[in-house]
Amino acid sequence: MYKILEKQVLSDVTKLMVVEAPHVARKARAGQFVIVIADEQGERIPLTIADHDRAAGTITLIFQEVGKSTQQMGELDVGDGFYSVAGPLGHPTEVELYGTVICVAGGVGIAPMYPITRELKAAGNHVITIMGARNKSLLFWEEKMRAVSDELIVCTDDGSYGRKALVTEPLKEILAARAAGGDEVKKVWAIGPTIMMKFVSAATAPFETPTVVSLNTIMVDGTGMCGGCRVAMTDGAKFVCVDGPEFDGHKVDWDNLLSRIQFYKAEEQQAIEHWQHAEDHECNLDVAARELAASGES
Repeated sequence: MYKILEKQVLSDVTKLMVVEAPHVARKARAGQFVIVIADEQGERIPLTIADHDRAAGTITLIFQEVGKSTQQMGELDVGDGFYSVAGPLGHPTEVELYGTVICVAGGVGIAPMYPITRELKAAGNHVITIMGARNKSLLFWEEKMRAVSDELIVCTDDGSYGRKALVTEPLKEILAARAAGGDEVKKVWAIGPTIMMKFVSAATAPFETPTVVSLNTIMVDGTGMCGGCRVAMTDGAKFVCVDGPEFDGHKVDWDNLLSRIQFYKAEEQQAIEHWQHAEDHECNLDVAARELAASGES
């Protein structure tokens, strides 16, 4: 069992857990992920490592409760544990001294962006961070991101905090201003909802600014065997689990990806409803046994 040592409620749907996983913490690097199973019969959930402490042997995971399995995970508390934590998986972020870079984080994507931003800053880059969410309640780690950024811009869709704007608005402004001033942005990282990463990539394309996106697709085994995480690229199909999770945002077939991540929406909703009403559900075997017993008595 991988014991939960700390739990924080970051919003109504966002949870943080510090988990005892020394074998993962020893080798974890920015950009990598783990596959978590809540219990023996649980679903395999890919989660990017938001932070790690090699000395303590812990990793920090942040997730939103969007489906049955993540809702189950959210009910776990300090002292409970996960059945399995496999990793670190995927290729780590390539960090070097680029110059001026921009990190764009949306929603829960703030969590995996933090270690990347920290490493980029440590490497000597001038880091501009743009973080956003639908509203103030979904924002977290503002001070942590500020500490590893040279500049920080906070946006909310509804204007409840920071600037009322989508993250692509200040991104375009910065790219244009620096291009005009001869101090071009060397690279952009974007992590967040798929649609956000699509439009970030579209915003950087006219400036020919290299753009790295971290994809979180449907994933089953995490070893490249099942093909569930396949993503169409301009240079051929790739698998997020073994080829990623980071890719060139200008090469991703975003429409294909947006379609693929909707594949199991109906089944996911059924799973949520079944789990939420489990107490009202009676096993078919129990019903059959009762009917058989009643038949024998008559």
